[in-house]
Amino acid sequence: MMQKFAANAMSAPGKSPVIGDPSEYGYEYEDVTFAASDRVELSGWLVKGDHDRVIIFSHFGVQGSRSGYTPKGKGPIKAYNKQIVFLNTVQHLVKEGYTILMYDQRNHGNSGKGTNKWITGGVEESKDVIAAVKYITERDEYKDANIGLLSYCQGANATTYAYGAKDGLREFPQIKALIALQPMYSNATFLQAFGFSEKTVKKADEINLGRGGVSLFKSCWPNIKDISVPTMVVQAELDPWTDLNRVKEYYNRLKVEKEIVWVPVIKKRLAMYDYFHHTPDKMLEFFGKYV
Repeated sequence: MMQKFAANAMSAPGKSPVIGDPSEYGYEYEDVTFAASDRVELSGWLVKGDHDRVIIFSHFGVQGSRSGYTPKGKGPIKAYNKQIVFLNTVQHLVKEGYTILMYDQRNHGNSGKGTNKWITGGVEESKDVIAAVKYITERDEYKDANIGLLSYCQGANATTYAYGAKDGLREFPQIKALIALQPMYSNATFLQAFGFSEKTVKKADEINLGRGGVSLFKSCWPNIKDISVPTMVVQAELDPWTDLNRVKEYYNRLKVEKEIVWVPVIKKRLAMYDYFHHTPDKMLEFFGKYV
């Protein structure tokens, strides 16, 4: 049934294995686990650098994990036909001396199942961003570190929700900057851009709500005003699955020091998740200024 396929495309877990590990790059690192506020256990890598500068990397959703993306096992209809390895992006930060926490959101990679078993577009995953920041600030060697947030797509949405949450990210003065790469207005608009009709998306939403998921129409946009640190928004101009006016709205709603980077040549959305691997200068300049 097309409606169920659409609902599963945005909310069904189990499509995001962890591939590789930092030892392949010769990094000093630690396998870590920590718990979110609802006791969901999260799994990650702590790639070690300076004790006074930490970047927390929040990956995109459904088909991604801390390690990136693989087309293997994704069936005949793939979001992207190339492998993306986030350690290729992280290597630029490592060279600058940053410590990096890369973690799997709930229902992704090696992290535990959420109290809601469905992927929620950043709603439930916001607890994971908060947990990652809390984990770093509670480790003795990083308790005084400046923190930067590198948040992709669903990770950016989760971070935005986390800024609006009670006892959320606004409670951590150690956070100094955020890069939000390709935030999405809602899973519903994402599906419509992918080619599903409005009627199909509404039926998919009914299915998702009926099984305990979160509405595909829910958006983090009301929480943008709560972001309290300098923010850089990064977006491909030719992204076929995004209403660019929504991205402009995200940027315009920010009440902090901000900048926006429009990338003119990338035509596939997932290719942007490898952007800082090939073009790290903006990322390094922004974090270098604040973190």
